[in-house]
Amino acid sequence: MSAPFDRCNLFELPTKAVRAHGGSGELRFNRVADGGGLAGGCNFIDYAELPPGVSIGRHRHAPDEEELYLVLAGHGEMWRDGERFDVKPGDLVRNAPGGAHGLVNTGDAPLRLFVFELRASK
Repeated sequence: MSAPFDRCNLFELPTKAVRAHGGSGELRFNRVADGGGLAGGCNFIDYAELPPGVSIGRHRHAPDEEELYLVLAGHGEMWRDGERFDVKPGDLVRNAPGGAHGLVNTGDAPLRLFVFELRASK
């Protein structure tokens, strides 16, 4: 079980390079907290930085998982259940339980975001 999450500074977190869901290129990633360190219905909180042109590949979560993307900086194009739309700082996007989604950095600066995965009621 993880230690309880208390606080952090996003911009001081150590990150590691990962390829996300078969996307193009490598993003920088840190799992800020997971279910073992949180008291509520949150599976995890991730911080991610996508360099220009890098993507989180299209993927689908289980019917009991809901995911939220909060864009902190940068610009990108979101693909969600067949729809394409632009995202920018301040956008909060819900990926419904069982829904398909992906994201690509279309800007010329890093795309920074929080990813929250919640347990969804059936």
